[in-house]
Amino acid sequence: MIYSKSQIEENENILSEWEKVIFSEFSSLMNNEKRPFPCLFGVNGFKQDMLRFSFHEELNAKSIFNDLKDYLKNAKNYGINTSFVAFEKPSSIKEVNYYYDKFWNLLNQLSTLDNIKWPSDLPKKLDDPKWEFCFNGEPMFVVCNTPAHIFRQSRRSSTFMLTFQPRWVFDGILDTDKKAQSAFNSVTKRLMPYDLINKSPFLGKYGNHNNREWKQYFLDDLNNEMKCPFHQLSNNEEKS
Repeated sequence: MIYSKSQIEENENILSEWEKVIFSEFSSLMNNEKRPFPCLFGVNGFKQDMLRFSFHEELNAKSIFNDLKDYLKNAKNYGINTSFVAFEKPSSIKEVNYYYDKFWNLLNQLSTLDNIKWPSDLPKKLDDPKWEFCFNGEPMFVVCNTPAHIFRQSRRSSTFMLTFQPRWVFDGILDTDKKAQSAFNSVTKRLMPYDLINKSPFLGKYGNHNNREWKQYFLDDLNNEMKCPFHQLSNNEEKS
């Protein structure tokens, strides 16, 4: 089931105790004006009630499948800065590589479960500057936050957390070089004092020849380059 910020704030019994704690933490991050969260567009989306949330005992492809489909069906009604944020119930903290494998296995399994054909104009191979994760026919930018991230505070959460942003969210932000540079400058200005490590060298603009989107989905805590998880996601080529 998916919730809006207003639903959660107006119904104190709608969430379980752990869900309340995790949402409160997220809300505090988005509303912190003394230490503003780097993604200005995500912050604006949260404050304007454009984000949608789901909570899971275990976050996996099967548990998130229907919620993500429901979100995408109505996403354009939520607003231009919308995102879908999914949280897992907190558990003991693992190493970064554990969450990296968990994240990519989840995306791969989502692709396997997806019954909509991969868009013909979207590359299937991850090592392509125009590759993007796609689900239910919708290209999306995906971000993973984990409790194992210490130095990269912008990717830290008290639990395993995923954010899905439809590609069209960026149409009015990154559609020209001037707009893209302005957006990157704004985020970088907020990112530098927020993290305890230099900006990741893998952040870049979608479509640039030396950029790979998959590298931005899950950033290492120490700016190390992560191994390529898959040549391409499972069964994309078999959808009809």
